[in-house]
Amino acid sequence: MMPLPLTIALAHLLARKRQTLVSVLGVAMGVGVFIAVGGLMQGFQGYFRSQIIETNPHILMTDEIRQPAPQPLQLLHPGAAVAITRILPRDPVRGISGAGAILTALDAMPGVAAAPTLRGQAILRRAGRDYAVTVLGIEVARELRVTNLTKDMVQGSLSALATQPNGLVLGLSLATKMGASLGDTVVAATSAGGEHGLRIVGLFNTGLEQQDQGIVYVPLAQQQSMQARPRVVNEIHIKLADIARSIPTAAAIEGSFGFKTAPWEETYARVLSVFRLQNLVTYGATGSILLVAGFGIFNIISTIVLEKARDIAIMRSIGLAGRDIVAVFLVEGLVVGVLGVLAGSGVGYGLASLMRQMPSPGATDPSQRLLVVQSVALYGLAAGLALATALGAAWIPSRRAAQTDPLDVIRGAT
Repeated sequence: MMPLPLTIALAHLLARKRQTLVSVLGVAMGVGVFIAVGGLMQGFQGYFRSQIIETNPHILMTDEIRQPAPQPLQLLHPGAAVAITRILPRDPVRGISGAGAILTALDAMPGVAAAPTLRGQAILRRAGRDYAVTVLGIEVARELRVTNLTKDMVQGSLSALATQPNGLVLGLSLATKMGASLGDTVVAATSAGGEHGLRIVGLFNTGLEQQDQGIVYVPLAQQQSMQARPRVVNEIHIKLADIARSIPTAAAIEGSFGFKTAPWEETYARVLSVFRLQNLVTYGATGSILLVAGFGIFNIISTIVLEKARDIAIMRSIGLAGRDIVAVFLVEGLVVGVLGVLAGSGVGYGLASLMRQMPSPGATDPSQRLLVVQSVALYGLAAGLALATALGAAWIPSRRAAQTDPLDVIRGAT
């Protein structure tokens, strides 16, 4: 036999089938939209994170000093109020000093791969048009150990830079904008003066606009010549076997060598903060549908409490405690919530499957579809919010029912 609260709850809900159905549909719609939209956001953000992690270093060392060394005046008067501005480095040629020794030390660390880089700005000229880009001069053999850019190559290869002294690897979208293709020659001009002819030996497509249109790769020696900075590197790219240790490893490396060393979480902190805001807005908007559904549950149970006041009084008079009355109406809210979660899970799965068939907007590959994550955690979160809303909406009128004085009701009815 079913427990008494469940028996009474089902009788109440079946007596108002239309209102019950509307409440269940409200919860189902909220759960379904929550799952579908949440899966879409997780898919997009997961793809973006994976592209950042795979095509960029896990840790980036630059030739900056996070905390400049104390100046003589500060050392002379350590307790005084001293303000020093416009501190200039002793060596006007910026770069990572002792880069070779640093690379050797990093290579000796377990689970760490490092590659030297010279970053600089340049103008690519073709057919009378100029295109501003960031040029990364790389040692190909080392760079291949710290980046997965090779998987995003659509024509040519990154390794071709090792055999082509004036080779150039750039994004497919930038090449399309320039009207250039594999094997074509473009002219690069830098602030150091002079122009350099570069031959396109590879095209990549990461799906990240900033990467595909703003960053190009050349051999390290070629970049040093273009920037008039012989034997200078200003970045060291580091890849870890365990990316979860990027923050403590970066702190340890910076503490050892002094140069600013940032984990990818710090480098892309602005992007990650945008993701957090996006999640807040998205889940807040979809969660509001569940809140509206909660008002439907509140309405139906409040109506039942008013209509069944005499029945509640009789149950109280035959010995049912207030907590038993509360249990009846909480079970009603729970039944509506569970039915809504089950139906909403099916709706969410269907919407997610439909969205996975839609082409990804802005994708260069027409076969690429929307990425929609379907995880147990997402379904669990949607179910938890729906059930919490249903129980919360049922609890308020149930408390009123539990406080009913049977004598007042019976006297009022006579």
